[in-house]
Amino acid sequence: MTEDSYFKLLEDAMSRAYAPYSKFRVGAVVRGESGQLYAGANVENAAYPQGWCAEASALAAMVMGRETTLTEIAVMAAGDQICTPCGGCRQKLKEFALPGAKVLCYSPIELRATITLDELLPHGFGASYLP
Repeated sequence: MTEDSYFKLLEDAMSRAYAPYSKFRVGAVVRGESGQLYAGANVENAAYPQGWCAEASALAAMVMGRETTLTEIAVMAAGDQICTPCGGCRQKLKEFALPGAKVLCYSPIELRATITLDELLPHGFGASYLP
């Protein structure tokens, strides 16, 4: 997949977000270990804690695609700030991410930052902590 088509998939995901309350649309694309891309968008709910983030939507699409390992995630949102996954999504991503997984932060215009998940979630809790 070309960089242009990857960017277009992110734009499309962001445009499909359901954000009638915050008006903050977010699109996410997860790259599975196979190279397949899975898109998601944030979905708000009038009962605020009942909505879900774009990253969680993309992870659900990946699992439905029969994959459980990701190599990177891209997030796109408008605004002046770099949009990174929230704390809860960082933990969700850790469940599936290979070591060194990249988090690509886009605006609707360009790639703004590339960070590793380990940088965003140092000392994160994972399956290795469980008996």
